[in-house]
Amino acid sequence: MRIKRTEVRLGLMLLVLGITLLLMVSPVPGAESEDNDRAIHNTILGQIEAFANDDEAAAWQYASDGVRRRFGSPDLFVDMVRQTYPAVYRASSIEFAERVPHGDFDIQVVHLSGPEGKRWDAYYRMVRIDGEWKVSGVVMQPADMGI
Repeated sequence: MRIKRTEVRLGLMLLVLGITLLLMVSPVPGAESEDNDRAIHNTILGQIEAFANDDEAAAWQYASDGVRRRFGSPDLFVDMVRQTYPAVYRASSIEFAERVPHGDFDIQVVHLSGPEGKRWDAYYRMVRIDGEWKVSGVVMQPADMGI
């Protein structure tokens, strides 16, 4: 039994087409991570902008369900941020560092400068709720300025 050249060419063309289609529908490595980075950055920036504009309702929209249950209202939440986290409430500079996934949540490290110019490292705990990233907590510490 002899295989004709046209049959071999057709087989190769189908193989190439199949591989091409597979590559087209396969996710690009790192694309999801970049999308998550962008979405998390936008959430944090959106909340910081809302604080800067004294827009309690907008700042509240970026808070997780747990934060909402804990504080119960936008005004109590914003009052807490104003008193406890002045570098978040009135950030004068924002720089995103690494993001560390932890399964159910991610930690996003953000370098902030507060209203008096003091530098802080903020560790944002981010959770995804119905496809949207929300802020579920922040831990702050003075930035290590080195030598």
